[in-house]
Amino acid sequence: MNEAAPEANTKQSGRAHGIGRAVERPFGHVVSRLRSPRSPRRPRLWFEILLIALSYWLYSLVRNAVPEQKAAALANADWLWSVERFLGIAVEQSVNHAVNSVSWLIVSMNYYYATLHFIVTISVLVWLFRRHPGRYAAARLALFATTAVALVGYYLYPLAPPRLMNGGNFIDTVLVHQTWGSMASGNFKNMSNQYAAMPSMHIGWSLWCGLTIFALASAPWARVLGLLYPTVTLMVIVSTANHFWLDAVGGVACLAFGYAVSYAWYGSLPHRLPKRIAPKTGRRPRLSALSAQPREAAATRH
Repeated sequence: MNEAAPEANTKQSGRAHGIGRAVERPFGHVVSRLRSPRSPRRPRLWFEILLIALSYWLYSLVRNAVPEQKAAALANADWLWSVERFLGIAVEQSVNHAVNSVSWLIVSMNYYYATLHFIVTISVLVWLFRRHPGRYAAARLALFATTAVALVGYYLYPLAPPRLMNGGNFIDTVLVHQTWGSMASGNFKNMSNQYAAMPSMHIGWSLWCGLTIFALASAPWARVLGLLYPTVTLMVIVSTANHFWLDAVGGVACLAFGYAVSYAWYGSLPHRLPKRIAPKTGRRPRLSALSAQPREAAATRH
């Protein structure tokens, strides 16, 4: 009797330990999944189209719904202009007047500003989706996080562009040359928030495109174009008097935040992730192995 009792206690403690481990496994699995970097999933075309359309609609809605706060935006523009003069980088007015004197150049820049911002960004997203599906989700998250934090900037810091400054003597090149496409001048000015210049998403998006192309393109000429694109965009936003230099700095800061969010979620920068997503392995071998364990245990007992 005394020998049987310890054996029974051992069996009971073993069962309790087994039950405890069975209970701990699901929670341990959840905790480990939460702590480990997320694995990119294969992008689905219909979902990505819906997501991009919805995101841009929300972006436009929120950006344009921000109170214009004209007085504050003009005051902020005067302050920013004084800071640039103190730093010795307030050359936007000279650049604006110099480029405006070359009609074909400034007209080209007006159309560049109005169109490529969307065309190039969407083209890079499509290229990533088709050629780099394993990196697509991480790169897309960086872009979306960049845009989201920019909306916070628009709300907290209304800023008039140089062309709308009081006494700034800047030229609104869209109005002067009657070019089409700007949502900030002419017939479209009532459809867009006039005082959302900080940060510049023309810089944030173009730099995202440029870095993505430079990091992933195999052709040298494509990598060079990737670096040139945000550089030319910087010249365009200044020449057309749509942004200050420091607006571009704000765009770079937002992009840095976007990449930080993507890195925190996936545990890596987009270009360091695998190009392709490995197919999921089936779970049948694991199930058959688990089912074989009781049979092996029964055979051992017999």
